[in-house]
Amino acid sequence: MKKTLLVIEDNEQNLYLMKFLLESNGYQVVEALDGRTGIEKALSILPDAILLDIQLPEMDGYAVAAELKSNSITQKIPIIAVTSYAMVGDREKIMAAGANGYIEKPINPETFIIEMESCMSGETCRPEK
Repeated sequence: MKKTLLVIEDNEQNLYLMKFLLESNGYQVVEALDGRTGIEKALSILPDAILLDIQLPEMDGYAVAAELKSNSITQKIPIIAVTSYAMVGDREKIMAAGANGYIEKPINPETFIIEMESCMSGETCRPEK
């Protein structure tokens, strides 16, 4: 049975690339273009994991992660931040908001699935710098 992943991403090119890579590797992808819609879809489909952009319109990824982790229905769903926020302290801030993993943009098609699956399994997505 295919695992269902919810991708919350407002950038169409990034969304297209992630969807292509994930579906090519056997995942079913549900997409949301903003945080509020992403939370609604998470509640309705209960995905196996959520790939979450941080810089979203109206409701940023920090707020989305915090809301999902405070809800008893969605709190156990792994959240993997996929973000261009890569300055010192950004990773810690994202993880403190509730993300279980962190993948830096730009997305590397050669390593993205490996990183994502490592995050889903509870391993470190990427070696600490």
